[in-house]
Amino acid sequence: MIVEMNGICKDYLSAQNTVRVLRNVSLRVEKGDYIAIMGPSGSGKTTLMNILGFLDLPTSGEYLFDGRDLTNSGDDELAEVRNKHIGFVFQSFYLLPRLTAVENVALPLLYADVPPKERIRRAEEALKMVGLEERMNFYPNQLSGGQCQRVAIARAIVGRPELLLADEPTGALDSLSGNQIMDIFQQLNASGITIIMITHEQSVADCADRIYHILDGEIIENGEQEHDSRSADYEADYDGEEAYDEDEPEEAEEQSDEQAEEYDEENCEEEEYDQSDS
Repeated sequence: MIVEMNGICKDYLSAQNTVRVLRNVSLRVEKGDYIAIMGPSGSGKTTLMNILGFLDLPTSGEYLFDGRDLTNSGDDELAEVRNKHIGFVFQSFYLLPRLTAVENVALPLLYADVPPKERIRRAEEALKMVGLEERMNFYPNQLSGGQCQRVAIARAIVGRPELLLADEPTGALDSLSGNQIMDIFQQLNASGITIIMITHEQSVADCADRIYHILDGEIIENGEQEHDSRSADYEADYDGEEAYDEDEPEEAEEQSDEQAEEYDEENCEEEEYDQSDS
């Protein structure tokens, strides 16, 4: 089992009180699973995603990753696990504009002390996996939105992670590009990568093997796309348009953006990229 969460809670302090965003969340994900997490705005799904990827810590509860209890681990240990075992795909691409596609993809390997030639070889291999072998030396402004997202996916998998976390991966794309991205996720899952995807789109979630619904910080439904008696409440609250948890506490939303940027800076600092290495 790659992910085991037991009784996870997350609180945020506001100016007037404490807001509980996640309530006793328990989740088990086997290696090779492909699951989707859906929820209306403010349900806590993005907060859950951040905790799954060690971009945030729970207030209470237990989190085991690949059988290893990391609940009380320090920042350095969590960063090591995150960088070695988890790949991230965000709705925003976070590509560095002055670097080519292959250079963007190779960046995480720079911080893993992979030799220069091996970095480029693996980056090219990852780009081939997402169908961009003809665009390796293109800059982000020369690529379409769908192609930029494919570069971001290649960057996420270049380190050969066991777990891929995707937060609204098709949210900024047209339907055709979105379908192409979902085809890539299916191929990656077939190759053995475990995928956990946050989405507000039912058609995207339907690509997963299992769908979990989260409402008011609680997982209310899970299984192979089944619906229980609380689904009516879920459907009534769900507007089908929001791509972000905009009704979560402001602190949570701001922290989520900051954490994504920190992750980007940690792995993709342009100034430290030595062009001569490539």
